[in-house]
Amino acid sequence: MNPSALEKKDAPASRGIGFVAANGLALMLAGLAMLGPFSVDTYLPAFPNIQATLHATPIEVQQTLTAYMFAFAFMMLWHGALSDAFGRRNIVLGALGVFAVASLGCAAAHSVEYLWAFRILQGVSAGAGVVIGRAIIRDLYSGARATRLLSLVTMIFSIAPAIAPILGGWIVKLRDWRSIFLFLFVYTVLLFWYCYRKLPETLPPAKRQPFNPYVLARSYRQVFSSPLFQLKAGTMAFTFAGLFLYVAAAPVFLTQHLHLGPDQFGWQFVPMVTGIFLGALSANRMAGKISISRHVGIGFGFLIGATVANLLYHAFFPPALPWSVLPLLFYGLGFSIIAPVIMLLVMDLFPNMRGLVSSCQSFTQTMLGAVVAGGVAPLLSHDVLWLAAGQLVCVCIALALWLLGRSYHRAHEPAEVNAWETVPVE
Repeated sequence: MNPSALEKKDAPASRGIGFVAANGLALMLAGLAMLGPFSVDTYLPAFPNIQATLHATPIEVQQTLTAYMFAFAFMMLWHGALSDAFGRRNIVLGALGVFAVASLGCAAAHSVEYLWAFRILQGVSAGAGVVIGRAIIRDLYSGARATRLLSLVTMIFSIAPAIAPILGGWIVKLRDWRSIFLFLFVYTVLLFWYCYRKLPETLPPAKRQPFNPYVLARSYRQVFSSPLFQLKAGTMAFTFAGLFLYVAAAPVFLTQHLHLGPDQFGWQFVPMVTGIFLGALSANRMAGKISISRHVGIGFGFLIGATVANLLYHAFFPPALPWSVLPLLFYGLGFSIIAPVIMLLVMDLFPNMRGLVSSCQSFTQTMLGAVVAGGVAPLLSHDVLWLAAGQLVCVCIALALWLLGRSYHRAHEPAEVNAWETVPVE
């Protein structure tokens, strides 16, 4: 297979899928997306080990996650723009190379400050697969087909958050925390080799955008000043924040409140990821069969039900298994039902710069996640009831933003609102 074949002909982007079967492409893009959860979830069980080895305080170790998240969020703004200008494939391969070097640096770090630095470098490069993967899907497909492929990627990708903390717990129990980053290095090298051989270029040179400060500034201003972008991207960001709140609080939630060991993090992550998988499967089956409004409404039904049940349980009972983690299954289900639809709605706001728009949406989502990891989770994690309340607040804000977006469309683009209500996602 010649990966640059798409660049040699001015053909519709959908022909690119001929080089890689849809399932193979989904597997590849899911592998790229897995870098994010592997970078975060795998080393969470190792926090006490890192603290002891590097003679760091708990808050200093917590900031290795915050530093990663802020770098991840900042670079989200650029992955899409770079891929719009220089091609999807080139940026993906470059990012994988940087991530491999950063992983080796983390494994060799002899102080928490060095670990911060290499975690920042990991954050700079880890998000390319997520952002550019969405743009690749949208290059090739639209409507229900894009939703199905995106949900298929989510189903495969959802394995990572389930196995990552379990794998990290066993690695740190059998060896040490440095071996976790060596594992990330090996995984990245294998992924680079696979993408080098199989990943096609889906954005021909004729369709690329110029990369210069004036054009980029104008494009970013156009996206971020769009009320619809803020409302739709905000919906996605706050639903994700409700999920990530428990990811960031896991070291405290599991060890202090549920009294579990570093090799028992699966008690939280397996239910959460099971929900994400089932939600993605449901989104795949619903795509093209029901309206957008009903699709998103079903997702919010699960989100609200899960958060209210979580709050009520912890208002009257102490934290206990499985009841303290069961609501996370239904939250993950609701989240992954609405995620593919809202992501595509955001990218379709600016069809000529989908990579950049995907970057902006991911930046909004990840920056909020960084705030949650660095500020909200440490503030709320001392009490499971406060954690449940924080998750409910995130969902309520997300629902309000979605409804405001609907109202905005009614006022400015009533035809599109009618399409959401009556036309399947095709």
